[in-house]
Amino acid sequence: MISYLIILALLLVLELLYFKVANKYNIIDKPNERSSHTRITLRGGGVVFYFGILLYFLFFDFSYPWFFIGLTLITVISFADDVRSVPNRIRLGTHIIAMLLLFYELGLFSGVPLWYILVALIFCTGIINAYNFMDGINGITGGYSLVVLLSLIYINRMEVTFIDHAFLYVAFLAVLVFNLFNFRTKAKCFAGDVGAVSIAFILVFAIGKLILLSGDFAYILLLAVYGVDSILTILHRLLLKENIFQPHRKHVYQLLANELKVKHVVVSGAYSILQLLIAVGLIYLNDRHLVYSIFIIGILSVVYVLIKWNFYKR
Repeated sequence: MISYLIILALLLVLELLYFKVANKYNIIDKPNERSSHTRITLRGGGVVFYFGILLYFLFFDFSYPWFFIGLTLITVISFADDVRSVPNRIRLGTHIIAMLLLFYELGLFSGVPLWYILVALIFCTGIINAYNFMDGINGITGGYSLVVLLSLIYINRMEVTFIDHAFLYVAFLAVLVFNLFNFRTKAKCFAGDVGAVSIAFILVFAIGKLILLSGDFAYILLLAVYGVDSILTILHRLLLKENIFQPHRKHVYQLLANELKVKHVVVSGAYSILQLLIAVGLIYLNDRHLVYSIFIIGILSVVYVLIKWNFYKR
């Protein structure tokens, strides 16, 4: 317990120190026509997620070295992108290298067909980028990540031990510190690419370990709300013949916050609570995961379509 309190205090200090650095070097997010915010805000506060994992390794055990190297690479390139735009090929190349290091940590290269690695690489890289695209309003990344980590902590304690408990606890503390400054009406900071990408990388690692150990792919439902919003929004934009790599405001959370003027923290809270309810069902229906997965994806898809339909037919 003492170690966690020390880590919590250190994370708070590191976050505040980062604010001074961001202020000094003008690492800020200026609102534009596609933004969901209206005031200049510090960018990159999500670097505290990386600090959390670094402190985990310093205080506990250097248990996952290849994962940590991958996390460091993806954090550095994402922070560089927050400060000054990095070419897409360099950013994507770094993501792929980092993901391959994560796969090595997970043991995926031991007797697994090449096509399996390729599919996993596309899928997991897609999750990381989707997580980044979903980071658009106050509290959504922090609140949602807190729920996913809380679900993983429960599963790790009560269902199946798939990862070191301290890893999840420290990650939870890092997200908690970030939420102190972001999950509010007037955010002190935004996660930035460095935050959204690094926490996504951390969650992909933890969920990947859970899926591989349990053999149950249904645990991907721990990212169900983000997943359905991201995938269906891509399909929607393809139908509109838009460039899916360009910024936009067509995610459901963006429509709610920007066009319908629902408060950011309300939208973020709704996403988090919905994901929490899905996780609870996943945990307590452990012998019916296939049926539950189909049901949840179907319900989320219907809700998504209804919200979009009612909005665009106005």
